[in-house]
Amino acid sequence: MDITLEQLTHDNYDEALTIDRTDIPNEWVDDVPALMGFTDYGAEHELIGHTFLARLDGRAVGIIMIGEALEWDTDPEEMKGKPFYRVMGFALDKDQRNKGLGGVILEEAIKKVYEEFGRRSLTLGVHKENTRVRTFYERHGFRPTGVYEGNDEYFLRLL
Repeated sequence: MDITLEQLTHDNYDEALTIDRTDIPNEWVDDVPALMGFTDYGAEHELIGHTFLARLDGRAVGIIMIGEALEWDTDPEEMKGKPFYRVMGFALDKDQRNKGLGGVILEEAIKKVYEEFGRRSLTLGVHKENTRVRTFYERHGFRPTGVYEGNDEYFLRLL
C-alpha cells in the first residue's frame, strides 16, 4: 500500500473530482470545488497551509485541507488570540473507508504542515449527525468542545 500526498492544484483538480463521496452531504464536509476555492483564497492572501490530494497506489482516494485559521467569532475560547490551523474538507473515497487509510492520511498531512510551517493547535468541525467521524477524530487526539457553529461542533487538538 503506497499512500502519497500532493498539493491540490488546478492541474490535478479534475482527478480530485473523481473521489467518490456521494454518500457524504456537503453540509457535513466541504466538497472539492469549495476546497479549491479556499485553496485559491489562501494563496491570494498568503495564508500558510496546504490542501492535499491523497493517492493510494497512484489513484486519487482522498482530500484534506489544513491551513492557517482566520479567527471566527464562533471559535472556542481556547483558540482566541492564538495562531492555529483549521482542518477542512477531509473526505475519503467511499470504497477506501474503514481500511486505516484515513488515519494515515490525517497524520501525514498534519506532519507535513508542521514540518513546513511549524506546530500549532488544530481545530475542525464535526456535523452533529456525523457520529462515526467523532470517534475517528477522538482516536486521533481531538476532543469535542461542546461549542457549535450551526450544526458543527468544534473539536480541538491542542499542543
